[in-house]
Amino acid sequence: MGASRGLVGEQVVCPTPEAAGRALARRLLQHLAERLRAVSLAHLALSGGSSGALLCDMLGEESEKAELAWPSVHLWMVDERVVEPSDPRLNFAQLRDRLAPRLRLPDANLHPMPVAEANGAELYARALDSALAQGAHAGRLDAVVLGVGPDGHTASLFPHSPALGERQRRVVINDGPAVTPPRPRMTMTYPTLNSARLIAVLATGPSKRAPLAALAARQEIVGGDGDIEGEDLPIAGIAPARDARMIWYLDEDAAPPYCEKDPGRVLYIPRE
Repeated sequence: MGASRGLVGEQVVCPTPEAAGRALARRLLQHLAERLRAVSLAHLALSGGSSGALLCDMLGEESEKAELAWPSVHLWMVDERVVEPSDPRLNFAQLRDRLAPRLRLPDANLHPMPVAEANGAELYARALDSALAQGAHAGRLDAVVLGVGPDGHTASLFPHSPALGERQRRVVINDGPAVTPPRPRMTMTYPTLNSARLIAVLATGPSKRAPLAALAARQEIVGGDGDIEGEDLPIAGIAPARDARMIWYLDEDAAPPYCEKDPGRVLYIPRE
C-alpha cells in the first residue's frame, strides 16, 4: 500500500468537544439502527474517562430525537478500574448514572466488568463470547468507542504494559508500574477491539494533539494501514478489519496539524 497521510480511517474535526461528542452520538445512533436491521440485538462497548462522560451526555440528548430500539441494544465496558462499586472513579458509574436512565435500558442490557471477582476477566470474556455467538455477529462487537490519553494509551492499554502483547484472550487484567493508578485495570484487548464493525475514537483538548500527531506521522511512514507496533503509543495498535470502519472524532484543539492542510481527507464541521 502506498503512503497515506495522517490517521488511518475517516476523520471528523469539530469546533468544540461538545460538537465532536454530538457528531459521534449521531453516528452511533445511525450505525446501531443499521445493525438492528441485520441482527436482533446490537452490542456496543463504551469507554470511561472524560471522553466517555462527554459521550454519555451527548448520546442521551441525541437519543431523545431518534427512534432507536434501545431494549435491543446491549452496552459493554471497554475497560474498568478495579475499585469499589461506590467509587466515583468507576467507569461503569458514568454509564449507569448518566446514560442508562435516559435510554430506559433494562438492567439485563448493562454489562459492568466484574472487577471484584478473582476471575473477572475470564467471566467477562465468556459473557462476550456467549453474546456474540448469537445471530450474525460472528464474534464481533457492533461498535466500540475509544478515547486517547496524553500518553497515547487507549482503553486500559498503557505504554509498555503487559496487556499490549495479548493476542488470544478477549479481556485481561493489566497491572504493573506502567499502568496508571488506580490499578490494576481490566481491559478489552486488541483482538476484541480491532474486530469491531465500527471503531470510533473520541479525542478532544490540547493534551491529545501530541499523541495524535505522533500517531499520524508513524502511520504515514509505515504506509497508512495501521498495522504497527504500539508499545510506546498503544493507540497505534488499533487497526480495523478490512470490512470495518474507523472514524476519529476530534475537536480543533486535538486535531493534528496536517488536518488543516488536508480537507480532502478530513470532514470539518463548521461552527454554528
